[in-house]
Amino acid sequence: PNVPQPSGQDWDAVNVGRGASSRAKAPKTAREVSLMKATGKLATERRYGAGGNASAHTGGVMSARKLEETEELKHAKVDKSLSKAIMQARTAKKMTQKELATAINEKPQVVGEYESGKAIPNPQIISKLERKLGCKLPRPGKKPAAKKTGGATTGGVGARGPPRGGARGSGPPKRR
Repeated sequence: PNVPQPSGQDWDAVNVGRGASSRAKAPKTAREVSLMKATGKLATERRYGAGGNASAHTGGVMSARKLEETEELKHAKVDKSLSKAIMQARTAKKMTQKELATAINEKPQVVGEYESGKAIPNPQIISKLERKLGCKLPRPGKKPAAKKTGGATTGGVGARGPPRGGARGSGPPKRR
């Protein structure tokens, strides 16, 4: 018959979220939006800066394309004279690219890239090739630096005083 309920417990149903209140449903199509605007049920406003990260995609002051045009971002490639010299010296020694590569402890692709002119010049590899092929190879020339026209300051007593530490020139004197 009458079952006693434990005191302090509320066994009624509780609605946690937004229930079926009298909310207006959002328009889903452009036609519904325009109809709601016309009846005055919907008002739209233009927000300042809306649309997120538009500044990154606009053609601003320094866009990626402008940077690409102004700066030369290419690696220095092997000169044609170097690649021809390697090829001629290798064929004079009657070696294949693979034999030359194993002789200088490099991969055959490296020798192939040097001979085709696609490699980025590495002075260590070029010196290995020179030793193995037994000839001087044309090195990739650096841009000619401005020559210093030295006066009385070269070698002797300079503007700062006599050089300390002997012939080294920089750092503290040697401890004995």
